[in-house]
Amino acid sequence: MRDRPHCQIAWWTVRFLVVLALAPSGVLAADKLAVPIAYITQQEDVLAPLSLLDYPIPPDLGERGAAQAITENQTTGSFLGHDYQLNEVIVPKDGDLAAAFKAELAKGTRLFIADLHAPQLTALATLPEAEDALIFNSRAEDDELRLADCHANLFHVMPSRAMKADALAEYLIWKQWRKWLLMHGTKPADLAWKAAYERAATKFGAEIVETRSYEYQATARRTDSGYIQIQRQIPVLTQDAEEHDVLLVADESDIFGEYLLYQTWDPRPVVGTQGLIATAWHRSQEQWGATQVQRRFFKFAGRWMLERDYTAWLAVRIIGEAVTRTSSIEPKTLHDYLVGDAFQVAAFKGEPVTFRSWDQQLRQPVLVVGPRMLVSVSPQDQFLHQRTPLDTLGYDQPESQCQLN
Repeated sequence: MRDRPHCQIAWWTVRFLVVLALAPSGVLAADKLAVPIAYITQQEDVLAPLSLLDYPIPPDLGERGAAQAITENQTTGSFLGHDYQLNEVIVPKDGDLAAAFKAELAKGTRLFIADLHAPQLTALATLPEAEDALIFNSRAEDDELRLADCHANLFHVMPSRAMKADALAEYLIWKQWRKWLLMHGTKPADLAWKAAYERAATKFGAEIVETRSYEYQATARRTDSGYIQIQRQIPVLTQDAEEHDVLLVADESDIFGEYLLYQTWDPRPVVGTQGLIATAWHRSQEQWGATQVQRRFFKFAGRWMLERDYTAWLAVRIIGEAVTRTSSIEPKTLHDYLVGDAFQVAAFKGEPVTFRSWDQQLRQPVLVVGPRMLVSVSPQDQFLHQRTPLDTLGYDQPESQCQLN
């Protein structure tokens, strides 16, 4: 849908009327309710991308999404007397993450957007001081955080690997591409994706006809190879494979997956962590009002919204919705509202999103995209569920080791 001035005026008018309806009877609150939110991350060494198209790597990845959402929360908050404040806690790579987290807790902050990896999240969530805090995971995809290693103070906005693998699998099954050649890296994250794809194949009736590994060797990546060597060497990796419909890649480390496109021995689509991917957000998404979100973010940040920007943005919007509806910043009040039936928030992906009560994962549509275009959105129509089709993605309640609520 194209962006027209009269559409934007109508949108803001409706939003203003909704705000008035939510306000206390009589006049709006005179005393402001401070809503402090901390965005916490830790600097790290980042592997240079294989493609120059991915340069430069944004130094504020994730943080700009949270900051953009604060400005949007303030629009509603200004009418209701809610004052949203974002404190960016950027811990150096050799810094003490737990100490920085505790310092925020000591200030009275109880709402956190965490752009962190799974071990870091677990370390913070299990601190005694964090028992009454709410931590919104905007980055880690690890399924264990939604299974045996789940915590009552931890909400997951980023889709899990299982959700993304299932989203891709549903589309492949819809296309009748049921035979998969799986090629995976050997790093822990690559093996985690391998396990997620194997689970998805079993769940949806696909067949992994063969599995091959790619051993990582430290090189200068692009400059040590060159297209001549790539053109000659990469096809051999997929030579003499069992008959397959797609080449499924598990390469989160971005070591070899991009080289497989158009270089396979047999002419097959490349899907998985490269090629056709499943993701929470993509710059090609323009449906259901997403164009307006993309343009607002580009104007605000000077670049396109990436996945971690989106999940951080959505986490702050979730907090804003909960505070608006409950007129409270008490973690217990917000927690109970978020896992209850009344909560939902717009995510610009076709339908409102909600939290699963048993593991506090945000159930949401997952985009299936190519490098430059949205291809599909899962769940696919043919996959049904007694609760909601969104619960066909990822671990459902009966198969989850986590039963929080």
